Amino acid sequence: MQSTIGSRAFQNARLQKKNRKQADGLLPQAVAAYRSGRHADAQTICGQILALVPDHFEALHLLGASALDSGRLDLAEQALARAVAVEPRNAEAQANLGLVLSSMKRYEEARAVQERAIALKPNFATALTGLGNTLMNMQLFAQAIEAHDRAIAAKPDYADAYCNRGMAQLLLLRNEEARQSFDRALALAPRHMQATFGKGLVNINLRHFEQALVAFNAALAIKPDAAAVIAQRGRLYIQMARFEEAEADFNAALATDPMLETALLGRAHVCVLTERIAPAMAACKRVLERNPASEVALAWLGACFAKQGDTAAAIQHFDRALEIKPDFEDAILKKIFALDFYPGADIAVHQAVRREWWDRIGAHIPRLALGAIDRDAERRITVGYVSSDFRSHSAALTFLPVLRHHDHQPFKIICYSCSPLVDSVTEHCKAASDGWVDAWQMSDEELAVRIRSDQVDILVDLSGHSAGNRLTLFARKPAPIQVTAWGNATGTGLPTMDYFFADPVTVPEAVRPLFAEEVYDLPALITTDPLPGAQPTPLPMLQNGYVTFGVFNRVDKISDQVLDVWSALFRALPDARVVVKNGALDDSFLRDGLIARFVAHGIAESRLTCLGSSMRQEHIAAFALVDISLDPFPQNGGVSTWESLQAGVPVVAKLGNSSASRAGGAIVKAVGLDDWVAEDDEAYVAIALKYAADPSALARLRAELPARVASSPAGNVVTYTRKVEEGYRTFWRRYCAAGG
Repeated sequence: MQSTIGSRAFQNARLQKKNRKQADGLLPQAVAAYRSGRHADAQTICGQILALVPDHFEALHLLGASALDSGRLDLAEQALARAVAVEPRNAEAQANLGLVLSSMKRYEEARAVQERAIALKPNFATALTGLGNTLMNMQLFAQAIEAHDRAIAAKPDYADAYCNRGMAQLLLLRNEEARQSFDRALALAPRHMQATFGKGLVNINLRHFEQALVAFNAALAIKPDAAAVIAQRGRLYIQMARFEEAEADFNAALATDPMLETALLGRAHVCVLTERIAPAMAACKRVLERNPASEVALAWLGACFAKQGDTAAAIQHFDRALEIKPDFEDAILKKIFALDFYPGADIAVHQAVRREWWDRIGAHIPRLALGAIDRDAERRITVGYVSSDFRSHSAALTFLPVLRHHDHQPFKIICYSCSPLVDSVTEHCKAASDGWVDAWQMSDEELAVRIRSDQVDILVDLSGHSAGNRLTLFARKPAPIQVTAWGNATGTGLPTMDYFFADPVTVPEAVRPLFAEEVYDLPALITTDPLPGAQPTPLPMLQNGYVTFGVFNRVDKISDQVLDVWSALFRALPDARVVVKNGALDDSFLRDGLIARFVAHGIAESRLTCLGSSMRQEHIAAFALVDISLDPFPQNGGVSTWESLQAGVPVVAKLGNSSASRAGGAIVKAVGLDDWVAEDDEAYVAIALKYAADPSALARLRAELPARVASSPAGNVVTYTRKVEEGYRTFWRRYCAAGG
């Protein structure tokens, strides 16, 4: 019996020795296949080795490394965990297992394994910089940089460690330090793709977009199929307003990596910008299926709901994004904008969320030292205007009249343009200014220094919290006096903003203490130039036999609250029709959704005409179809209200409990049509019914209204501009009298 057992043991030992010898003979083949990038062959050979010797450490380690390199993370984890079990004191295997776990986003486990590797081998540079990357993904940026520094100290010529440190510095917005780290990596390894890519990211942070594009293209020359780089270039193209190229990059990145979050979110972004809401929502939902905590996906999905007029759902998504990332500026901005459309929000709510922007973002931005200032109260004042909308944009219609009619003897006018888009309106803005600065590729710091060197006395924000704003610049206070006006005139919540141009109706005296700025009254919140070449048109109802209402506003301004009121109006006027005109109606998803909402409120589709985008001349001509315009609420019309009045079409408006819901009524009152402004829903309907029943009075008003508007203090753009200039001089005299 004993001899039988001994014989079996002897035979097993001989077999194991034979298997080991055969396995060791195969190992060089596996290594050669791995080094030549033939991962499938390497993994097959490793499998053959492990079939012979299941605990063959070298084969397990090589199989794990090959699987990691080829993206087979489950196989990599399995192989490396077995390797570590076989040789727990092998630092390299521990480090590679840490890389796998980090790639699987199991960061706590990865950190523990990487720290074990470093404990086994304290100067292990690869493990140290791998740990740094894991810490960076855990949002522990300072500790990440410390780990990368230790890697560099252990291996001063380690390009990867410099690059990885740069990525961590980038996330802390330490842009100059990040650039230096990437430059050092490139000095050691000139074709280091990630470092080249990193330089592109630095340049995006600094708004140096052309330089960023050069860097991304260089990175793609090194590795043409790098999906992450392609997707980031797509994001850059959005910043450069090159939307078709952006979308092409997102599609190319997704062809390589169908679930790449950056590319999916980029696709959502570009679709929202080009009014294609259904594919934007689909992209956001794909991200959230895999990453429910993606604050960016939540913010863009919220934007999609906002576009459809579902403001409550939009705000819920923005709040969820802010729970995940409290300093996520884009979500705060989107929430601020959406709350202007929300029926339940009043001025107190609006100003509180603007203060929230300051607390989360603006308060952490250092102010610029102003230096010496000439406090001569009567000298020529330099006024700087900052906007991304010196182009064909509704905001430009509100401030171009002021630019065009400034008196350039007492005022020097400089425009700081923050958009790459230029057109004929841009040329008009340039012609109206004494100085023009293309600032769209200037960081806030660079632009602040330029404004200071231009000796701007009064710096005017023309964007508020709308898209393309530079409020982070205004947080630095680069000018002695700062004003917010016109483009999105709702108050900013910035303690560094001194004045807000408004009017007594839009911002009643009782609520003014809620604003961060001092409110200064103009004849109206905004004005616009008279309509070019506009001719009086006949009243349509005289020919049609029924009244046609017009809503030439953003479709997201059409709230359920206002649809309730309009449905009551349409029940009282069973033959009435309504024309809704907005560029967003080119999107069938939004158009069909809007029609469905009208139908749900009892207004048949046959009574509704939807018109999409057109050239401005055609847009104005469409008012010939309309007898009476209906101002939406709680977010009123602005430019659209002026256009309607100037075209001879009176506007029914209602005063609400927020600036956004009082702006339309303020304009209507400013041209003397006080009896067209209601205090409540019933009065709104009553006004529309009253004038719909009196076509002769409506026809007379239609003929008189353009001249009446043009002669009013709010509609006469020269008078209006003089009032603006009186404000500037008043602000400057106060500043000088106070000694700064």
